[in-house]
Amino acid sequence: MPTYDYVCDACQHEAEVFQNISEDPIKKCPKCKKNKFRRLIGAGAGILFKGSGFYKTDYRSDSYKQKAAAESKSQSGSSGGGESKGSSGSSSSSSSGSASSSSGSSGNASGSKS
Repeated sequence: MPTYDYVCDACQHEAEVFQNISEDPIKKCPKCKKNKFRRLIGAGAGILFKGSGFYKTDYRSDSYKQKAAAESKSQSGSSGGGESKGSSGSSSSSSSGSASSSSGSSGNASGSKS
């Protein structure tokens, strides 16, 4: 049930009334008792989701979700191999220190052979 704003044209009394949508507007002012009470037209209340369970992408259209899923599958297929190679390369370069990965990996390989 919405809250409506009312104002009296006779005494300028303002009130907020919690009222069912199907109810008729109140016409009689509760303060001066004249039939000059009118319902104000407002912008309405926006929907505000609070909490950690709501995301801006929760209510996307189905076509958007399908495109996003297809795009993420195509990216994960091509970058999946690159990530595993990059992670092994980064572990060898981290053990060699600040040297470049190509010279560091050859240095480690020659060091392990001798």
